[in-house]
Amino acid sequence: MTHPQLLLSIDLLAFYRQASQQTFTVVDVETTGSRASSSRITELAVVQATLADGIQHQQSTLINPEAVIPPNIVSITGITQAMVADAPTAAVALPQFQPWLQVGLLTAHNLDFDYGFLQAEYERLGVSFMRPTAEHLCTVQLARLMLPHLRSRSLPDLVQHFSFPVNTSHRAEADAIACWLLAERLLTDILQLPDAEILQRFAQQWLSVTDAAHLLGCSTAEGRSHLAAAGITGRTVKRYKRMTELYRRGDVERVIAQRSDGQQLSLFH
Repeated sequence: MTHPQLLLSIDLLAFYRQASQQTFTVVDVETTGSRASSSRITELAVVQATLADGIQHQQSTLINPEAVIPPNIVSITGITQAMVADAPTAAVALPQFQPWLQVGLLTAHNLDFDYGFLQAEYERLGVSFMRPTAEHLCTVQLARLMLPHLRSRSLPDLVQHFSFPVNTSHRAEADAIACWLLAERLLTDILQLPDAEILQRFAQQWLSVTDAAHLLGCSTAEGRSHLAAAGITGRTVKRYKRMTELYRRGDVERVIAQRSDGQQLSLFH
């Protein structure tokens, strides 16, 4: 299955409505750094829930990373070397979480980060941890679709925006619960709001030129040309320390619709 981000809006709507019927396995990790290949997990939390019944299971633990936690990370998470000194290592803790992580719709706020760390830690144990993309849900992507008017979609800002009753951010259990509450709120809206209102929100999402080209079914260079030919201009922003071209999803999909109409007309000549 195509990554949900790369579906057309009408298919995205169907994806999220179908997803809303499933069990969500929400994960959050705190780590010693940003690179899964060289950093380690210091805390892991899993929350399993459904829209119908709410939270059914939650489990969390500190993990001894067997490595130094840098001071700047301590200042963010509050997890100190002393706190993890007597905690189980990944070799002890992760097998206990594996049965829960293998079922349900794997969900996180910026899923690529948490999923990458889980894969790296399990790989160190000689265990393959792979979940099909059809079983993934990233609440950052969902928030970009449903909350296009917000300047920030960081989890702490969204907790404040919705006044979610959770503890301090950047601790695994609190963030996993916050992620679940966000998914619950936005998916409930998707189930209850009219299609037209949801699709209008989706249309405001900013897509990278790479994702826009994927939707258009062409190379990045061709995508730029198609959008320019249609009189569509995007904006350039700094994202992940690189300058990135962004285009509104609605503009990209209008070009797709125009191209499709043109192709259909050509069949009759």
